[in-house]
Amino acid sequence: MTIRLDEPARVRVGRMGVVPFPAGWYLYTGSALSGLRARVGRHLRHEKRPRWHIDSLLAVGRVIAVTSRVTDERLECDWNRAAILLPGAQVVAPGFGSSDCRCPAHLVYLGAERQPER
Repeated sequence: MTIRLDEPARVRVGRMGVVPFPAGWYLYTGSALSGLRARVGRHLRHEKRPRWHIDSLLAVGRVIAVTSRVTDERLECDWNRAAILLPGAQVVAPGFGSSDCRCPAHLVYLGAERQPER
């Protein structure tokens, strides 16, 4: 999921507490093994009770694009490792979205100006 944050924001993210997010472009990787359409639909809704880390960021950011693949495999960690290797990519919120794996985070910051390729 490609997310744009137009202004810097300090966001309460569950047990992580208040996290500062710089303005710019983000890539979020996740899985929806129990229903892709429902999960993406939930992420795109504005009115919802926060359940996952991404819900907190989406309260202040805009979803620009969603890229998906239907599979029974959990590929979000592979996609996340590839995102972290992009030029200028950074983890600005360690542990974001990765409480069930060993990834540093499932949210990667790409910078203020760099729009991700689709």
